[in-house]
Amino acid sequence: MQDRHQIASASQTLHDHWRAGTKLDVLDNWLRPQDRIEAYAIQAAIERFSTTHLFGWKIAATSEAGQKHINVGGPMAGRILAETVIPDGGTASMAGNEMRVAEPEFAFRMRTDLPSRSTPYTVSQVLDAVDTLHPAIEIPDSRFSDFVSAGDAQIIADNACAHLFVLGPATTADWRARDLVEERPVTTLRGQQFVGHGKNVLGDPRLALTWLANELRQLGVTLKAGRVVTTGTCHPPLPIQAGDFCAVDFGVLGKVSVGFE
Repeated sequence: MQDRHQIASASQTLHDHWRAGTKLDVLDNWLRPQDRIEAYAIQAAIERFSTTHLFGWKIAATSEAGQKHINVGGPMAGRILAETVIPDGGTASMAGNEMRVAEPEFAFRMRTDLPSRSTPYTVSQVLDAVDTLHPAIEIPDSRFSDFVSAGDAQIIADNACAHLFVLGPATTADWRARDLVEERPVTTLRGQQFVGHGKNVLGDPRLALTWLANELRQLGVTLKAGRVVTTGTCHPPLPIQAGDFCAVDFGVLGKVSVGFE
């Protein structure tokens, strides 16, 4: 099991590459996590680099396309730092971003805490703790030059490829009465339209949110009120480049957009 010094050193290494916009091949052997527990411990240490409270959580690889994109076996949680959030309609820098994709996502803001406990949360219990639903765009990236071969543990330690995030306004529609599985957000990018599907998000964005709550539960972490959870892409990751403008129309659920420079 890694000690505090190894965890802190691994986190520092990943953070330094993130801020510098540089990449590494792999973590040194003595810093490399051997399982998900060690990986999440390294990830958690990234919070000490933030100047404010945690903004929320992301879920990576909730779709088959997302899993293939980073070559992992299943979903994984990551932290969204407040410093990485881009205003709706704002501009995101492409500097240092080698993954260069945008992902349309369903995001939820929590109304009440979901603390760690011994028994799993049900979907209804998790939804009862939700305040609002938002359209969102995630702009992921990895600190590994070859993220496809980094493996699950290193990707988790690398904050599950968290990089930048755009949160749209809370929907005014009655989203609880809608079947999110069949929602089909339309992304407009470089004059083309790409239709997503709610079922791509672990079968249902609500199931993905419940997965996140239970992943944190098992880690002894409370999903706190006010935190935003973005549930994973509903369309295969869309390639982006500087000068692009990405707009996602979630129909009655709202819109969100971001430019790239």
